[in-house]
Amino acid sequence: MNPDEREKTGEAPVMAAVCGLFCSACTFYIGTHEDPQRLATLAGRFGMAEEKLRCDGCRSDRRLFYCSDCHMFACAAGRGLEFCGECPDCPCPELEAFVAARPHRADIYQDLARIAEIGGQAWIAEAAVRYTCPDCGTLNSAYDIACRKCGRDPSTPYVAKHRDEIVARLRADR
Repeated sequence: MNPDEREKTGEAPVMAAVCGLFCSACTFYIGTHEDPQRLATLAGRFGMAEEKLRCDGCRSDRRLFYCSDCHMFACAAGRGLEFCGECPDCPCPELEAFVAARPHRADIYQDLARIAEIGGQAWIAEAAVRYTCPDCGTLNSAYDIACRKCGRDPSTPYVAKHRDEIVARLRADR
């Protein structure tokens, strides 16, 4: 079933990950759907074929290697939950470690609470605003310090909020 069909059936929106991430703002998703050069660069960095890095979102049939083996996804599915935030054990140690590992995950707890409050579709609309350049309307990843289209710095409200942590992570990853 494709993403549009899933959303029409009432299933959780494909671009709202089980853990509370906004898939559309993932650098791999952007590379897959909008920026082939980005995907080629990522393939070189990871030493993997581009096809292994292609992703259509958390709930899709084609997921990034990180996401295809996600324990949180399997856990939620096994418990009949759409999001980790629905679990009485949330936040579990696995989610806590996941959030702490990378700055693009910094707002997951707030995002899971917001999803519970307004639903996945409405949350996607809100999340898109946080990852969209206010000047040109381009959706950016959390690691795009400057907008990938117009060069605005910071690229998005999310980057403005978490800039120091993002820059430190980018330096560490070099």
